[in-house]
Amino acid sequence: MPTNFTVVPVEDVKASGSGEATAEGSSKPISLGKIFRENDDDVDTLQGPDSGDESQKESTPFFDSDNDTKNYYDDKNMALYEEEMDSTPMVSSLLNKLSNYTNLFPGVCEHEETEDGCRRVTVPQMGTFIGVFLPCLQNILGVILFLRLTWIVGTAGILGSFAIVFMCCVCTLLTAISMSAIATNGVVPAGGAYYMISRSLGPEFGGAVGLCFYLGTTFAGSLYILGTIEILLIYIVPTATVFKGHDGDAMPNNMRIYGTCCLALMALVVFVGVKYVNKLALVFLSCVILSIMATYAGVIRTIIEPPEFNVCLLGNRSLKNENFEVCAKKEVIKNTTITTELWNHFCNSKHLNATCDDYFTLNELTEIQAIPGLLSGVIKDNLWGEYAPAGMTIEKKNQSSVPTQEPTTDRDDIYLFNDINTYFTLLVGIYFPSVTGIMAGSNRSGDLRDAKRSIPIGTILAILTTSFIYISCVVLFGACIEGVVLRDKFGYSVKKNPVIGILAWPSPWVIVIGSFFSCSGAGLQSLTGAPRLLQAIARDGIVPFLRVFGHGKANGEPTWALLLTVGICEIGILIASLDAVAPILSMFFLMCYLFVNLACAIQTLLRTPNWRPRFRFYHWTLSFLGMSLCLSLMFICSWYYALVAIVIAGCIYKYIEYRGAVKEWGDGIRGLSLNAARYALIRLEESPLHTKNWRPQILVMCKLDSDLAVKHPRLLSFTTQLKAGKGLTIVSTVLEGTFMTREDEAKTAEQNLKAAMVAERTKGFSHAVVSSNLRDGFSILIQSAGLGGMKHNTVLMAWPVTWRQAQNSTATRNFIETVRETTAANQALLVAKNIDSFPGNQQRLEGGTIDVWWIVHDGGLLMLLPFLLSQHKVWRKCKMRVFTVAQLNDNSIQMKKDLQMFIYHLRLDAKVEVVEMHDSDISAFTYEKTLRMEQRTEMLKQMQLSRTEREREIQSITDVSRSSIKRKTFSDVNDSHVNTQCIPEDEAQLIHDRNTASHSTSDREAGASPERVHMTWTKEKLLNEKNRQRESIGQVKDMFNMKPNQSNVRRMHTAVKLNEVVVKKSRDSQLVLLNMPGPPKNMKGDANFTKNGGKGF
Repeated sequence: MPTNFTVVPVEDVKASGSGEATAEGSSKPISLGKIFRENDDDVDTLQGPDSGDESQKESTPFFDSDNDTKNYYDDKNMALYEEEMDSTPMVSSLLNKLSNYTNLFPGVCEHEETEDGCRRVTVPQMGTFIGVFLPCLQNILGVILFLRLTWIVGTAGILGSFAIVFMCCVCTLLTAISMSAIATNGVVPAGGAYYMISRSLGPEFGGAVGLCFYLGTTFAGSLYILGTIEILLIYIVPTATVFKGHDGDAMPNNMRIYGTCCLALMALVVFVGVKYVNKLALVFLSCVILSIMATYAGVIRTIIEPPEFNVCLLGNRSLKNENFEVCAKKEVIKNTTITTELWNHFCNSKHLNATCDDYFTLNELTEIQAIPGLLSGVIKDNLWGEYAPAGMTIEKKNQSSVPTQEPTTDRDDIYLFNDINTYFTLLVGIYFPSVTGIMAGSNRSGDLRDAKRSIPIGTILAILTTSFIYISCVVLFGACIEGVVLRDKFGYSVKKNPVIGILAWPSPWVIVIGSFFSCSGAGLQSLTGAPRLLQAIARDGIVPFLRVFGHGKANGEPTWALLLTVGICEIGILIASLDAVAPILSMFFLMCYLFVNLACAIQTLLRTPNWRPRFRFYHWTLSFLGMSLCLSLMFICSWYYALVAIVIAGCIYKYIEYRGAVKEWGDGIRGLSLNAARYALIRLEESPLHTKNWRPQILVMCKLDSDLAVKHPRLLSFTTQLKAGKGLTIVSTVLEGTFMTREDEAKTAEQNLKAAMVAERTKGFSHAVVSSNLRDGFSILIQSAGLGGMKHNTVLMAWPVTWRQAQNSTATRNFIETVRETTAANQALLVAKNIDSFPGNQQRLEGGTIDVWWIVHDGGLLMLLPFLLSQHKVWRKCKMRVFTVAQLNDNSIQMKKDLQMFIYHLRLDAKVEVVEMHDSDISAFTYEKTLRMEQRTEMLKQMQLSRTEREREIQSITDVSRSSIKRKTFSDVNDSHVNTQCIPEDEAQLIHDRNTASHSTSDREAGASPERVHMTWTKEKLLNEKNRQRESIGQVKDMFNMKPNQSNVRRMHTAVKLNEVVVKKSRDSQLVLLNMPGPPKNMKGDANFTKNGGKGF
């Protein structure tokens, strides 16, 4: 039913020391505690006078606003309890912070910030067109379009070029779809692809691919600078070359000199005036757009009037026409026949009777149009590619010529040659950098008005636009330009004009100037973006050796990162070949795109709750297809470059995994690991474990000291040596108390366990349990540690250090119970005695033996342990010895042969020795020890006394016991009173505890048992008590006249002798492994178990 509320205005009151209330002109609300106290004054008077504000605050769980500051609760939540106020923010303030969250692109605007260090944060205003579409367009269209696309079309043909462009564009389109899904699943700050991959696949993949992306961006700078210098030295200022000549080293050396100077100039501009680079970005974009428009205008013009550019052919060979004007052998001037400049190139003199080159003599010179036009039908000749080796002349198909045997390499100053070997995969590697740059929009997500809408639309629209431009250019170039001209990479056959320039309208200089500024701007942007990407990686701290590059100038400029970028960029410039740098660039970008697709596919398949991208047009199959296409293109471009890139990324991955900072970014790889672990655990549950796959899965029981530190760290060292990182290891401990009171201590204990595991190199899991008592905690761990098929089958613990001390019998009882429960759970138990004397992981045992005393067959674990230890470097030089015991009636020779055969079948290398246990007289010590054990067990069995009674009678019983034993052993000794040690109180209490219903009953509970003697006595109770004591003492005295069981005496004799043999044979061994007897089924024999089992080693 509805509840009615009445809103009453409440005046704010201020409590004074005398209890008076005065009105205050503040809007601070009155506390709930004060309202309740005003209504319940009569109740408060029963509790006495007020003891002050502190006592009032402690007496109520509600807010007490008395004596608080005026604005203490401003922007606080409306929590009921005070301790929740700081941990849970106010809803309105939380929403306000989330709505004002911004992450601007760092480094671009720092130079324009105020000098006082205040960062000017403005509301992002860029839309899809300005913020995403145009930056992507500018980064995608560039140097390859203007300098290499015509050569790719001429070499691969229209169909081959279409296949190259289509593959690359589809690859980037699929990557853009995956990137849009990731980018719209959250805010993408600076770093772009690095941020997306690292937060989706984890710091290892993020760091590896981020550095590859950084190297790709840096080599892109080298590519653009080389393109700039190529345009400068070939088309703008060809006379500015330092090295002259036509040899193969002149041009590369010129590229290196001018490229280095250009890199230094650009680095200086980026360091000093990056804001001018940003302001010139629109100018660079305008150059690109104008150049493309000029190209399309030139194509349309070819329909009306083809440009007047001709190509001179000798036979079917194309010639460089930069050194001659007339394409003829002879010409007639004023009725006089004279030789031309071409005659001088092929003949030894300019006279008509000169000796000329055979190919020149046998073939005629022809001149053809370089650009026949769109309607000329040249498209048929350019459909298929013409791949050729390096050094082969560029020839026109279907052109008649007379071949000769003369080599043509000595005519490199006039003929056009292929400068490199051409094949399809090489062209893919050279072309792919022209479709990179799709991350430009995602890098600016902080500057966008609506990033979740702008990034997908702008990026995909830019890719579709540039794909249309590239595909249309491939078709139009092949339909308008002659094949030999297309294969002329540098335009030497058209008077050193770029091939795309002679097609453009109105002048080739439009393309020359436009491409020059476009390449220069792209190089500056690469040198601006790459250092900031490296700075973002360094500031994340995942790669330790890169931390120095996270620093920079006071305004945030990455100075050190810029220096490294310039150094790496110089390596690309020293290569001095745009065709050689492009495949390197392709490798790094393809690897980056591969992992973007992988991240989207993993997030989609895992269906994590946090994966809620606003971009809906994605599917894991598209991401998987894009990933496969990226991987294929890597090996298509260059299989050895692909292997090098994968090795570099793998090395970075492993370095970050072992040395990098631990980051928890909620990545998909962790989710994938969880799913894989779940699947593997379910599979393990489906079928039982086969013997061949058995290995010790260890639950280590650790004891902590008063500071919650591991008391025996060598127990973890022994675990490491035993496991060598294989299988399951659970390191656990138990804290006594309740979880509510010891929650913080439990967390500290678990952290200390993890720290100890790291120090001892123990790979596994840690777990701290809080229980009402230690015994129940150990029981819980034995029963419930592990999960599914990954459960422990072996328990490792240390032997109680103080087992000889009676006053510490609680540890002994816990130890025995742990042994008993481990046995009941059908698990193996390893008990390490003198664990602090075991070798550490840094020690190396230089010899010695590991002795195995195989007395009882335990299923083979005793034989397996020395083999496992010998795999570790600590025990590697130790030899294995196996001892077994032969009784009087056993054939020791045959036993040794059988044991050697058994060891051989186990594939172990061990020395076998059989120890013969001859029958001998039973010593007095053995007889006395057996008798004491039996009498003690029988005595405690008959004593059903309370704790108070045991304290009163334990001394007299012990005295009688010692006197009786002496009479049995030495008959000639007179009965006398012997002062011996009393039976400890805790040992008598042990038997009493075994008979209780639950082993969580403490001594305090036992003391409060109903069996406690009443302090108020009646005459009848006094007589019953005296009779009871008299009967108990009489039973004990009769018990001391008993004789020990002969079989027990014989077993004790065998144990004593065996202990002596073990001490004698294995005194100098490094480690002794032997079977520990199981705990007695009768709990009344627990005390004898530790007293006899703990002796010897």
